[in-house]
Amino acid sequence: MSITRIVHSGPGPGVLLTNTSMVDDLINLARKNSIHYLLFGLACCGIELMQTGGPRADLDRFAAVFRASPRQADLMIVAGTLTYKMAERTRLLYDQMAEPKYVLSMGSCANGGGLFQFSYSVVKGVDKIIPVDVYVPGCPPRPEALTEGLMRIQDIIMSERWWQEKRRPQTGAK
Repeated sequence: MSITRIVHSGPGPGVLLTNTSMVDDLINLARKNSIHYLLFGLACCGIELMQTGGPRADLDRFAAVFRASPRQADLMIVAGTLTYKMAERTRLLYDQMAEPKYVLSMGSCANGGGLFQFSYSVVKGVDKIIPVDVYVPGCPPRPEALTEGLMRIQDIIMSERWWQEKRRPQTGAK
């Protein structure tokens, strides 16, 4: 349902038109400045993420807050080598997150297997298991690279439109 007009029955102008993109921008601005992330640290990139949360790189200036529960998070940061044993749990955590949800793949191992890509037990990228929105390269990536990835997530959030009517494709006869 789209908010496009508000009918005023009292004295004064009869109809007030509103701009739906302004509503979207306001909601997206609030969501952009209150990112709650779930760290799924599988290897050494998880240690680098902890450093990014420290005082030198300071993720708090982006209003990014760590959450231990996937039900409270809207961003999942996968950092490190993903094995086939952990793939099912990764998918489970992703499915437990509420919509809208985003995934940031951090480091060479999470992006494509890294040094261990030829091992029989390593998934060749997190995107084989869950959809990824932003890839942060490096082994391990520097805190500045992770900060840049977080800013790309914020750009994605600001570009979304929530109040516009979404049409679903028609399925066969009823």
